[in-house]
Amino acid sequence: PKPAQKPHPPVLLGGSAKNVLQRVVAWGDGWLPNRVTPEELRESRALLDRLAKDAGRDPSAITISVHGQPADRDLIRRLRDAGANRVIVRPPTVKTESEMAAGLTRIAEAVLR
Repeated sequence: PKPAQKPHPPVLLGGSAKNVLQRVVAWGDGWLPNRVTPEELRESRALLDRLAKDAGRDPSAITISVHGQPADRDLIRRLRDAGANRVIVRPPTVKTESEMAAGLTRIAEAVLR
């Protein structure tokens, strides 16, 4: 069915398959790589920008949301510098609410200090 929302919700394509960036340019609004390094991201951002320009799209309209990263402030900064619009931090695997609260506190302390 067609989305009720206008404009439609953003379409993010994930993964690192050989042709994923071509698919992002053809059909998507953004790319969602998982556990990519800053160096890999910098190369992919450059390729994504080139593909977008070749397709007549504005490269700045295509976002990159890096998923599955540890709570490492320096790594997050390097990913942003390499072209990520956002970085999604991987929370710890826990069994209780109190363990989750403690884990989220550690993330906040590491990332927001």
